[in-house]
This record gives sequence, C-alpha cells and structure tokens, in this order.
Amino acid sequence: MHAPSELLKYIEKAIESTKYPQYPRNLYEPISYIMNLGGKRLRPIMLLMSAELFGCDPEKAVPAAMAIETFHNFTLIHDDIMDNAPLRRGRQTVHEKWNSNTAILSGDVMMVEANKHITNVHISVLKPALDTFNATAQGVCEGQQLDMDFEARDDVSIPEYINMIRLKTAVLVGGAMKLGAIVANATEQEAELIYRFGEDLGIAFQLQDDILDVYGDPKKFGKQVGGDIISDKKTFLRLKLQELAGNTDLTALDLNVNLSPEEKIRSVTVLYNQYMVREQAETLMKSYLDSAFAALGQINVPAARKHELTILANELMNRES
Repeated sequence: MHAPSELLKYIEKAIESTKYPQYPRNLYEPISYIMNLGGKRLRPIMLLMSAELFGCDPEKAVPAAMAIETFHNFTLIHDDIMDNAPLRRGRQTVHEKWNSNTAILSGDVMMVEANKHITNVHISVLKPALDTFNATAQGVCEGQQLDMDFEARDDVSIPEYINMIRLKTAVLVGGAMKLGAIVANATEQEAELIYRFGEDLGIAFQLQDDILDVYGDPKKFGKQVGGDIISDKKTFLRLKLQELAGNTDLTALDLNVNLSPEEKIRSVTVLYNQYMVREQAETLMKSYLDSAFAALGQINVPAARKHELTILANELMNRES
C-alpha cells in the first residue's frame, strides 16, 4: 500500500500532463490556473487508496481521480463567485483574476473535462463509474443550493443541517471512494461499505470544522477563528444553541447584530460554553467517526491494506486547521 504522499505524485503527474486547448485562451487558461493552485488533493488521494484497498494498481484509477479533482475545482470556481471570495489558496480567485462571466464559463467547461476523464476508466466499469460520478456531482450541487437556502431561513433544523453537509461535503468523499472501489472491481456490497466510510468521515470532518471555527488555535486554523459567528452561519453549534437556549439568551443572540466582530465572537462563545454546545458537537462528530470505522471494519480485506487509510482518517480528525 502506498502512503498518501506517494499517491499524490500520481495526481500531480496527471494534472501536469493534462493539456487543454490553447484557444480561446480566456476559456482554458483559468482551468490550468486553478488546477495548478495546489491543495491537499484529499479526494483523489482517497479514491486511489480505495482502489488499492481492493487490490487495484492505483495507476488504473487515475482517470477517475482526475474526474473527481477536476469536478471539485469546478465547484470551487463557482463557489468563489457566489461567496464573492477574493482569494483561493492564497492566490486570486478565478473571477477576480479574469471576471465572473469568464469564471462561470470556464467552470462549465471543467465539468465537461471531468466527464472526459471519467470516460477513460476501463469499459467494463464505465456504466457504474458514470452513474456514481453523476450522482455525486448532483448531490454536491443540491448541497450548495440548500446551504444558500438556509441563509434566508430561521427555522433550519439540525437534521436538515446534517443532510446539507452530507450533500455539500461528505457525498464527494464517499463518491470518490466508491469510484475507487468500482475501478478495482469490488463487489457492490464492498463499494457501498467504502462509500459509507467516506460519507460518515466527511460528515465528521465538517462537524469538526464547525468546532475549529470557534475553538481552533488562531495560529494554526486556516481561516479566521469565529468567522461562522460573525457571518451568522447556521452551523451545528449555532443550531444546537438555538435549540437549547432560554428566551433571554436567544434575545441576546438576536441583538448581537449591533456588536463589533470581536464582541460578537466573545458573547456567542460564552453562550456555547454555557450550554455545553461544543461537547455535544464533539459527541455527534465521534458518533459519525465511529460509524465510518465500523463500515471500514466490515470490509473483508487484509488489515494491512486498511492501515494507510486508517492513519489518514485519524490524521484528518486530529487536525488543528
């Protein structure tokens, strides 16, 4: 079994060797730009790890991995437009470097490029690979829409929130891992188990992100600590607080709009601590992580093949950024 750092080389080599048309330049140059901005490449790496888990040479799974990574970066281009984000991985976002119309169109072409990659898997697994890729892509778009819808709603429930992060974040992890299993000719049951592992790990990962946004080390966290509080984002912590808090505290929460960002973070964090919201988020996070490892445990392959995947999952869940 290869370590993630070794599998990353497969991905970077494939990205480097993928050539796009030169004309029209403003359509294709943004694609090369965002694909070469770097990043951890976690989803394609996990796809290759899944393929190896079921005894497949990772080289055979590279087309599927490239489909996932290209699709993921396509969503980032469009997400950055929706969020009006100026930076991505420390560099200008595509819509800032070019313009929004160019970014939209380049993103559209990236979806085409992603489909071209997925059609390069072996013909014997093309149909299930395409079905899984399309279901994954559709789920991510549904999750993004729900996330935007929630901004205008005051009655979002915790089950709704969990479903939204499942679609927006976790489905892409689960789908990537299922694609790896499909390329490796795993059974339907094995493919479903590795999907469950990826999806539950993805939900746990996002819940951890909610926690780190409030309680992370400012020196290690990759974005502003308290950013979700400042923007009134409906995270698990916020929704749990609204479920538990008394009327007086809920009224105080509504009045936070007049506070400075620092005061707002401080006052909301006090309420989180008072109602032990962090502990409840951590309990739910752990339940999804336990569920993920339970699914992995049911896969009947030698334990040695699960070793690198287990290490990676634990590293992801013990991160500080």
